[in-house]
This record gives sequence, C-alpha cells and structure tokens, in this order.
Amino acid sequence: MTTLRAASRDEAMELVAALGRDFVSTLDIERTLASALRRIADHVGAEAGSLFMLEAAGKTLRCHASVGPTDIVGLTIAADQGIAGRAVQRNIGEIVRDVSRDPQFNRSVDQKTGFTTRSILCAPLSVKDERIGAIQLINKRGGDGLFDGDDLNLLAVLASSAALAILNARMAAKLVEQERVRRELELAAEIQRSLLPEAEADDFPVHGINRPARTVSGDFFDFFPLADGRICFALGDVSGKGMNAALLMAKAASLFRCLGKTIHQPGRLLAQINAEIAETATLGMFITMVVGIYDPRTGIPRFSNAGHEPLQLYAPDGSFTEFQAEMPPVGVVVGEPEQSFPEIAVPLGGGALYAFTDGVTEGYLETGKELGLAGLKEFLARNASEAVPRRLLRVAEALTQSQTSLRDDVTLLAVDDRAAAAQRASRPAPAPPAFDPSPVTVLRLHVPAVADRLRLIRTAVGEASRLVGCSEHVARDVTLAVDEACQNIIRHAYKDLPEGEIVVEIVRESGKLIIFLKDFAPTIDPKTVRPRNLEDIRPGGLGTHLIREIMDEVAFLEPPLAGGNVLRLGKRIA
Repeated sequence: MTTLRAASRDEAMELVAALGRDFVSTLDIERTLASALRRIADHVGAEAGSLFMLEAAGKTLRCHASVGPTDIVGLTIAADQGIAGRAVQRNIGEIVRDVSRDPQFNRSVDQKTGFTTRSILCAPLSVKDERIGAIQLINKRGGDGLFDGDDLNLLAVLASSAALAILNARMAAKLVEQERVRRELELAAEIQRSLLPEAEADDFPVHGINRPARTVSGDFFDFFPLADGRICFALGDVSGKGMNAALLMAKAASLFRCLGKTIHQPGRLLAQINAEIAETATLGMFITMVVGIYDPRTGIPRFSNAGHEPLQLYAPDGSFTEFQAEMPPVGVVVGEPEQSFPEIAVPLGGGALYAFTDGVTEGYLETGKELGLAGLKEFLARNASEAVPRRLLRVAEALTQSQTSLRDDVTLLAVDDRAAAAQRASRPAPAPPAFDPSPVTVLRLHVPAVADRLRLIRTAVGEASRLVGCSEHVARDVTLAVDEACQNIIRHAYKDLPEGEIVVEIVRESGKLIIFLKDFAPTIDPKTVRPRNLEDIRPGGLGTHLIREIMDEVAFLEPPLAGGNVLRLGKRIA
C-alpha cells in the first residue's frame, strides 16, 4: 500500500513537472490549457472537467476548456455563482462530495446537457491575491466515486502552475502588443515628420517648429512657395490625442498642401478644407486652423482663422496686435466648398505675424510657471533681433527644459517681414500705375471698434496707399482722413461701446484709391453729418471738415439691409 502511494506521488510530481514545462514553452495558451485539463482529469480519474476564467472586469466566469461527455466551452456564469464562483471568491479549493446537498450548485448546466453531476473537486486559479478563474473536476471514477484530500492538493498545485502560465502568457501578449503599438506610433511619427516642411534659410520669411508632447502629434504647420513668389502657410491643432488625432492631422495637412497649390484665396481654401473634414471626421473631432498667403513684395499676409488662437502681429516699435478667429473650428459646421471664410489682410511693415497652438501658452517653464500669452510675447519681443528659426527655438526650448512633461504639443509659425521690408526699401519708388478700369481689392481688414486699434488701421491704410502708387504726402493725408472717420465711428456711431466692429476695405479703381468704412451701428441720416463752421470754436465737428478737405470724394452709400453704415472715401492716386 505504501509502495502504491509512493508511486502515485511520483506520477503526480511527474505530471506537475510535465505540465510546468508545457506552460513555460507554449505559444498557444488556450490549447495548452485544454491539453493540461485532459491530462489532469485522466490522472485523477474524473469523468469530466472544466476550466473557467474571469472576464468582463471580474463580473463573469467563462469556460475556456472542457473535457468529458459534454462540451461547455463558451458557457458563462456570474462570477459569484456555482461551485467555481465560490472557489474564486474565497480563493480556496474544496471538495463537494454530494452536490445535491449544496445550495450553490448550478443545476441548470446538467439540465441543458443531460449530464449528471454527483461530486465536484474545485481549485481556484490564482497567483498570490490575483484571481484568474477556477478548475473543476467532476465525478471520480472507480472506488467510492469520491475525491479525496490528495486529489485536492494535486489540483491546487496544478491550478497554481496553470494560473502562473496564464499570467505569463498575458504579460507576454501585452508586451508584444505594446511593442507593436510602439512601432506603429514610431512609423506614424515618421510619417508626420515627413509632412512637415523642410527647414529653409534663415532669411526665408516663413518658419515653423513642432515639439510633440507624445510620440505622435495632433498639431501641424506647413508652408510652400507659389509660382508668383507668394508663400502659402498654415497651422492647425486637432482636438483630442493619440492616433485618431494624428490621422486627422495628416489628412488636414495633406488637404492643405494639395488644395493650396490651386486655391490661392485663404478663405476659399479653408472653406474647402472644412467641407472635406466635416464630411468625414469622427464625431466630436475638429481642427482649429489658420491658413494664409504672404506676399513679400508688399509685406501683406492675407489669412483666415477658423477657431484658432488669436494671431499676434509684432510691430517694429515693439507693440503687439492680435487678430481673433472669425469662424468656428474646421469640422464643426458643415459648409459648402464654394463658400469662403472671412479673410484679414494686414501690412506687416517689417514686423512679424505669429501663429501658435495652445500648447505653447499652456506650457510650463523651468521655474514651474505657465508661460502664458504675456510670457510668449515677452520671449518674442526680447529675441526679435535674432533670426526667425532661433527665435522660435528659444520658445520651444524654454518649454521642453522643464521637469514637467509637456501638457500638449508645442507648435509655432512665424511670418517675418524684416528681410522683405529691407528689400522693398532699397527699391526705387514705384511709378504711378497705368490706368486700369477694373477694381482691385488691395486690403480688407476687420477690427474691433476701440481706440487702441486705430494704430493698426493707420498702418494698414498708409502701407496700402503707398502700395497702389500714392506719394508719401498723399498716403499721410489719406491715413489722417481715415483715422478721423474711424474715430467718428467709435465715438458717435458706437458711442464708445466696445462691442462694435469696423470693416476697412481699400480698392484701387480707375486711377483712384477708394476706401470703404463699414460699421454695424444703428443707421444714421447722412444729412446730420455736416462739417461745422470754422469760426465756431468749440470741440467736435472739425474732423468731418478735415476729411472733406483731404479726400476728393466723401459719401455715405445706401445702408445694407442688415443695418449699419458704409462710408465711401475717394482719392486720386498721385
């Protein structure tokens, strides 16, 4: 008898060792578990057996392997039901010699399969306190038909070995998946980098920089020269993170470069991109985006902004002027490709226009302080004398040297007019343009009706006047007249309320400089706008007299149906 028991223990240890080797070397854990369950059932002498594993965040048990007269693979039960559920919850093995006396025995399986369960040997699949599932053996053959303590001890050892193998297989699969994702992300990042433009010489007007917070970025910038010498540029920030944002970024960047070769109006180009993105973008995703075209010959960029951070214009005198977005982000509103988004054209006058994503202003400096818009302006102003690439690099380095990881992608783009302005200044004054009966829009500018924007209007009008061929004297006079008219709009039409807007449009037509000043205030009666007698010395009224003295033509046009006022000013180009 002692010899038989020793032989049985030797066989059991040999089985444990064999299954251990199988678990360590397996590449198919499911098949190995099924084979192991069959060998365990044969060794113990059980009629049937099953292996359950926890799923659905530990709420259910699902059968992954089954041996015996009935196949129950795929069967699911609640994680706290049945003998297997009890073993998992308690993390203790047990012998149930008569299942008919156990209230937790699940009779529904026997009812469905026709199999009769008399006794059960069950052990949990667990490693320390991490529970994975349970192994059940059913109805021992021969003898008294009952499982004993040796059977339970053997099953507990085998269950621990199987549980460890399952955990190792899961960990290996997770590592393989992580490596696959890492390689895919690296490939995606490489593709993204290939979409960014190559660095140009320091004196090239447009430069950009991108520093992703993760492997892939949801930001992008791009620029390329057009055949006529102008430069098309864009910067965008995709909502969300990860691969979805990266894929949408790649699509938007590709659309910009493809459509931008043939559509040379920023508003139309952005509307076309919006129509494409809105039609195909994943629900809830959008892009804040700026598209523009810069002309080095005039120093004027014309751009359109869809929901992006306000662009910042840095003037040579050290001041900043911002330009707010006039449309919602790309992909939010479905539009027609033939539509055009609003455009802003503003002379840089030797200054620089900056576009950037919110990852810049929300980034942390080495001190732990957020950079913010004021901090960004300070960086740009302090390094204004440096080459543009170095200027942008200083900002990016300040944010990436922090011990805190980047909160968001960091992307900046600059349109710098300094080199082009120097070239324009060295050229001889342009000859008056030949007679051209067709009107040409030189500038269109939308600005808030507040006093601190008058300087921007004066700069824009002066540059546009000189551009069409006006002498320096005429350009100064026209600028003065427009400034007076805009002051009247702010003070009298809007009554100094900050919610108003002024639209300045400058057109060259038949040898004349035509300026349209549009406001959205209550419509006025033009008869009430008259210059006061010069002998009447008191504040007010002389600005109207000055405007009429300077300009060749001053007239209010028929008010728009939506309300507001339109003032037309004309001056012969000389």
